[in-house]
Amino acid sequence: MARPDKVAAAAEITDKFRNSNAAVVTAYTGLSVAQLKELRRSLGDNAQYRVVKNTLTKIAAHEAGITLDEHLKGSTAVAFVTGDPVEAAKGLRDFAKDNPNLVIKGGVLDGKALTADEIKKLADLESREVLLAKLAGAMKGSMAKAAATFQAPLTKFVRTAEALRSKVEQGGAGTPAPAEAAE
Repeated sequence: MARPDKVAAAAEITDKFRNSNAAVVTAYTGLSVAQLKELRRSLGDNAQYRVVKNTLTKIAAHEAGITLDEHLKGSTAVAFVTGDPVEAAKGLRDFAKDNPNLVIKGGVLDGKALTADEIKKLADLESREVLLAKLAGAMKGSMAKAAATFQAPLTKFVRTAEALRSKVEQGGAGTPAPAEAAE
């Protein structure tokens, strides 16, 4: 019979999986308490880093519809990401560069399992804000090009009409050009 405290812990981890955009599984063996505290601070409000028991995490992952069994061996901690997954992946990657004892095992993003290499590629992406700014700039540029394209025929017409008006005012329109003297 399952103990109530373990059932509650598994239910809590299940809720974290369900309420997260992504989860990154790491090995933390060899990190001090101070380093773990620094890692948690570096992730900020974007993610919650939690040391978990493998058996309870397997149960919780299965209940949440996630497959992480191959990553749940040895010492395990999970970063539950509620904000931008790219930002959290960058934070973990940068911390792992400075602290080689932190090993990214794998994870899950919107229900899809990720390998450690895929998480590193995710960390190489630009943040959501930067991508949105680039998209807005591209859209603004496209709209400016469209406006210029739509305006070009009208501008050409106005210039042609103005040239004709100038020619008429100078007396050039409607009067034949002087003929060359005949021999």
